[in-house]
Amino acid sequence: MTEKNAFQIRRAGAADVPGLVDLLLQVCAVHAEGRPDLFVMGSRKYTDAELCALLTDDSKPVFVAVEEGRVLGHAFCVVEDFRGSNNMQPHVMVYIDDICVDESARGRGVATALYQHVVGFARDLGAHNVTLNVWSCNPGARAFYEKMGMVPYKVGMEQVLD
Repeated sequence: MTEKNAFQIRRAGAADVPGLVDLLLQVCAVHAEGRPDLFVMGSRKYTDAELCALLTDDSKPVFVAVEEGRVLGHAFCVVEDFRGSNNMQPHVMVYIDDICVDESARGRGVATALYQHVVGFARDLGAHNVTLNVWSCNPGARAFYEKMGMVPYKVGMEQVLD
């Protein structure tokens, strides 16, 4: 629980699925507006069954910001373990697959709290770093992550073919 906010950050459970579904639809809408050539408006990344299975996978933790039982935001993560890699230094990395805050809860520090929670989770794991990808069509997200202290470590590029 944060001092100035009434929400708390915790691991997501089955009861959070309806709230997660709503947020996943919002995420896809942002991406579909920015890249309609890649994303389908009105869709989402996971089916209910896939989402329920994901919530029990410790290598892919999902954290939620909740207030009075309502999901205000989520952070989908992937713990990547390179300790057995042939070509990389032995380390653990936490990849943030997605952070989303409900449109009605924006400006309350939910995204910052979720991000900081993930960083704390990664530190507790002994992870070397926290990584993520940001779509170029979402400059607000990039500005947020830069404000959190993130810097580019690799760049994805494309050439769209007609």
